[in-house]
Amino acid sequence: MFSKILIANRGEIACRVIRTARRMGVATVAVYSDADARSLHVSMADEAVRIGAAPVGESYLKGDVIIAAAKATGAKAIHPGFGFLSENPDFVDAVGAAGLVFIGPSSSAIRAMGLKDAAKKLMEEAGVPVVPGYHGAEQDADFLAAEAEKIGYPVLIKARAGGGGKGMRRVDDPAEFRAALASASSEGEASFGDGAVLIEKYILSPRHIEIQVFGDNHGDAIHLFERDCSLQRRHQKVIEEAPAPGMTAGVRDAMGAAAVKAAKTIGYSGAGTIEFIVDGADGLRPDGFWFMEMNTRLQVEHPVTEAITGVDLVEWQLRVAAGAPLPMTQDELKIDGWAFEARLYAEDAARGFLPATGRLDHLKFPEGTRIETGVRAGDEISPYYDPMIAKIVTHGADRAEALACLRAALEATEVAGSVTNIAFLARLAGHAGFMNGEVDTGLIERDAAELTAPPPVPPAARALAALAALGLPAASGPAWERRDGFRLWGPARALARLDGALLRIEVAGDEFTVADDDAVISLSVRRNGDALRVDDGDRVFAARAVRHGGAVTIFMDGAAHGFSVPDMLAAGSDAATGGDMVLSPMPGLVKSMMAEAGATVELGAPLCVLEAMKMEHTLKAPRAGVIAAVAAAAGDQVEEGAILITLEPSED
Repeated sequence: MFSKILIANRGEIACRVIRTARRMGVATVAVYSDADARSLHVSMADEAVRIGAAPVGESYLKGDVIIAAAKATGAKAIHPGFGFLSENPDFVDAVGAAGLVFIGPSSSAIRAMGLKDAAKKLMEEAGVPVVPGYHGAEQDADFLAAEAEKIGYPVLIKARAGGGGKGMRRVDDPAEFRAALASASSEGEASFGDGAVLIEKYILSPRHIEIQVFGDNHGDAIHLFERDCSLQRRHQKVIEEAPAPGMTAGVRDAMGAAAVKAAKTIGYSGAGTIEFIVDGADGLRPDGFWFMEMNTRLQVEHPVTEAITGVDLVEWQLRVAAGAPLPMTQDELKIDGWAFEARLYAEDAARGFLPATGRLDHLKFPEGTRIETGVRAGDEISPYYDPMIAKIVTHGADRAEALACLRAALEATEVAGSVTNIAFLARLAGHAGFMNGEVDTGLIERDAAELTAPPPVPPAARALAALAALGLPAASGPAWERRDGFRLWGPARALARLDGALLRIEVAGDEFTVADDDAVISLSVRRNGDALRVDDGDRVFAARAVRHGGAVTIFMDGAAHGFSVPDMLAAGSDAATGGDMVLSPMPGLVKSMMAEAGATVELGAPLCVLEAMKMEHTLKAPRAGVIAAVAAAAGDQVEEGAILITLEPSED
């Protein structure tokens, strides 16, 4: 076994690898960018080396600097995690040339599966079922449009070097094909340096089921059953589970055999995943699945496989890379229960899942639940990297129990300081169809309005926020014992400003009355440790109030409700109407600017393309009018809320 390894990654996967390495007595070296100097993975590792500035191209993608760090610290092997350099065959070759071991597959295996078109051709020749489509080298737009017509709409355009949903566009109408092709190609070029695409038939009732495979350096390969990753938004996974709902022994054997055949065809070593698109229209069947791609690395969702098999896949990675045979045979592996993983992101589901930044002022996870995270309370969500906060993993004796545990864990998770997708995840986990095992990749899109709508704000949450803005209830003793502006005898009165509104508060002991021009609510509130015990007259419930900066977040009934608490002494003015301007909805790079001063535009006309975290977002005209000014140009880095384009004032 290696005495020391370097982890060429960051965040939760770096922390995950460090935990297993520490348990095995293997020392670890972390690498970090300037943005990650005080991050969790740096503090967990035995030592850490700075590798550059915050942008990935100046740090985590600099293979030569990472290899130099490994040699300088005496590391014997490099674990790539996932993303960054994990599927870069040139990096694998460079690691070997430096006399180090790459903890993963060979460069030849990565190259064989690195381009989707070549991989599909190879799998087709090996007898693995492949989705009908065009996987050739010709990239002329007219030619590809003709191929799409032959395949039959709807079709899926996919960047051949893509992954994580980047460079993918579904097209239902031939008239939309060329625009979708240009967008997919552009995103593929930006994300992977390769704008070539392939065209595939889009399965109308698709499920995404993948098989975890593992090979060693002695020619053996096995599978560790399946994961269902059908719950996706914009082709990115949201909740994964294992095993797959509706899976039968016959279909599992067929898919497992195909996956192992794929792995053995390329002499695969280490952890990998064979992803299949499955037709779920008439239930799972042995002839209803097709190879999509292979991920030649550890997957983000690997914890659900670990939960149902009892296997530590990172430990297997280290042992196999050190030359050991596979620790178990196929017959020794068994499925125990059911597992789910939900990906908690700093993103705004109600605004099209726009990535968000911010400081994690408050972060609390439920005890007894497996949490994979690379952040702590007080950490910043950087615009430079993936905005994942944590993966929440639950396990139960069966699907119903595991899903109930997931819902409870999501309700008990608290995040303040950045917008998150926690409410969306909770609704998804409670979706009737999903609870019944009726999963397909279109579920989220079909019910997006219901799943992503902001949760309604209960009057009690607003009242508690108003109290919290004034520091109530007191940390100890009844509120009337305080001396900060409240009267000692009789009801005390004060004013609180919340989200721009003025609220009147009366306090008598532990009884609070909160009123504005629209409503009056009375609450009895007592502290219970760091939580609140609230009686609103109809029920008694627990809540938590967190004051952070100029905001208050109330956690109650499994939801978070945020309120701004402005400085009462600060001068300010109302923001200009959003109908007269286009603001940047997030920090990002202006990829292209189509707006020109003086031009007349219609409602919804595309004005600007913004790139954030390698995803492109088209900003459109909020109304018809004339462009008054353009405040940004292609290549500009802009902050959230920056004015990009203004329209001449409406004559209305």
